[in-house]
Amino acid sequence: MSILDDGQEHLMNNICKAWIAALASLTYSYYISKTIKPGVIRLISLLPIITLFTLLPLTISPSPHLCGITAFFLTWLANFKLLLFAFNKGPLSSSPVSLIQFISIASLPIKVRQSQNTITGSSLKSPLINYALKFLLLVLVLRIYRYRSHIHPQLLLVINCAHLYLTGEILLALFAAPARVLLKFEIEPQFNEPYLSTSLQDFWGRRWNLMVTSILRPSVYEPVRLYLGPVMGKRWATACATLVSFVVSGLMHELIYYYMTRVKPTWEVSWFFVVHGACTAIEVLVKKSELGEKWRLNRVVSGVLTIGFVIWTSFWLFFPQIVRNGVDLRVIEEHGIAFQFVKEQVSRYLM
Repeated sequence: MSILDDGQEHLMNNICKAWIAALASLTYSYYISKTIKPGVIRLISLLPIITLFTLLPLTISPSPHLCGITAFFLTWLANFKLLLFAFNKGPLSSSPVSLIQFISIASLPIKVRQSQNTITGSSLKSPLINYALKFLLLVLVLRIYRYRSHIHPQLLLVINCAHLYLTGEILLALFAAPARVLLKFEIEPQFNEPYLSTSLQDFWGRRWNLMVTSILRPSVYEPVRLYLGPVMGKRWATACATLVSFVVSGLMHELIYYYMTRVKPTWEVSWFFVVHGACTAIEVLVKKSELGEKWRLNRVVSGVLTIGFVIWTSFWLFFPQIVRNGVDLRVIEEHGIAFQFVKEQVSRYLM
């Protein structure tokens, strides 16, 4: 007997329909590029697909995992990749690819390395051990949630931070695995141990959710910096481009929050990214000034300050919308359903 009730089966049906439509749309995008040269005409030909990818999450019930992941992959990553592709830029234009490679790069959270080396068992061993340890930590976090009524609210938010990071890294790695193993892609890491960050620039630019960084840099940061450079000078143009990139990221997070809750935005998460964008821009300006050389902090001290600031601002602006709308509870519930489903399938296989 299946553990999925009627509502869950309806959700899965909608997910399947949404992704079938996405695969068909990306197939169209691949072949349209064979006849339409990069530029405004190609952009116009891709606008229906970009519009569809923006609307598809609304056809799915507001599940944090299924709806949220679909929105992140299609509405954010795929749409930005297609916008770049319209002008022969970005990962979809880097080299001639087959249809299956095009669809994988467009719809999955992957960035292919420029040098395509063969994936070997030894090269996979270390990441597998790393992800296995993080999976065990995730299971431990979910166990701790059973006692949430006895945990201080502030400590619970710290656990939420760990939960967000572990879930994000494991899920993105799982979705990237087919491209890595089956297509033999050498893939850039999605995360790079963000808890070792020594500055906000290090955290956002080199360690946290690098798929977003890799797509915002060519689509937002570089165009803004190049456009403002002659007007404001390189230093201030860089600071403005940094802030604009964070604002765009905040608006995309706000949109994904709406998909997952269908509740009118309160803009707290947008302000979270505005604050971090402004602070990161100021940090970069200070580093490039004489003051930056005089006030260079020890890496341990700067690391503690960085992670402390990220956690504090998360408590203040990032998590309130999640907690207020019960998204955190639904995430825990969906994890439980997923684990129970896997347990049921393993039991059937062993019987």
